[in-house]
Amino acid sequence: MSLMITDECIACDACREECPNIAIEEGDPIYIIDSDLCTECVGSFDEPQCIEVCPVDCIVLDPDNQETMEELQFKFDQLEKED
Repeated sequence: MSLMITDECIACDACREECPNIAIEEGDPIYIIDSDLCTECVGSFDEPQCIEVCPVDCIVLDPDNQETMEELQFKFDQLEKED
């Protein structure tokens, strides 16, 4: 499952700096996570780094983008090939 940012976002920029896949971008008024790039940090970290640093706990699982751990790993592997 990809992650999403809720309306409680205060646009502090902490999450964007931590994302290893550059999946988080500034939106208006809140930040947005690109589900095509989000791997929930699978392949990079044990836990999603954006969730770890968010001061208002506004990053949650996106129910519209459900993915298994295997799918997230495959996505990570594909993104690594593109680099």
